[in-house]
Amino acid sequence: MFVEALGVIRDRYKFLLVGYVVMPEHVHLLLSEPPGSTPSIVLKVLKQRVARDLRAGNDRLPSMDFMAGDAGLPRFWEPRFHDFNVYSGYKVREKLEYMHENPVKRGLVKNPGEWMWSSFWFYEKGEQGLVRIDPV
Repeated sequence: MFVEALGVIRDRYKFLLVGYVVMPEHVHLLLSEPPGSTPSIVLKVLKQRVARDLRAGNDRLPSMDFMAGDAGLPRFWEPRFHDFNVYSGYKVREKLEYMHENPVKRGLVKNPGEWMWSSFWFYEKGEQGLVRIDPV
């Protein structure tokens, strides 16, 4: 669900998706500045889309605005994200390696290639995965 929404939002906002890893409780994204917008807007729209899609597919979730957090109701997403400006080819590689190793460090898989919800195979063998990668 997240990867489908990511592909749709990427096409709409025309940013480059350099890498991603979807973890059970968080997501790593390496993306470019979208033309005419900001990463903050892109992430807001992406989070809203995923929350709405989840709500539409699960009648057991309480009816709420996932982004508002009104009346003390729980949020699906954290209200903020942690960003880092990647300023060199070295940093791109460093961030990709960190992201792709995350499922291994968490003990979810033995090597990054076993985790299908990432861009690892694009960089390892040039194979497109669940979401198209835009190499830089």
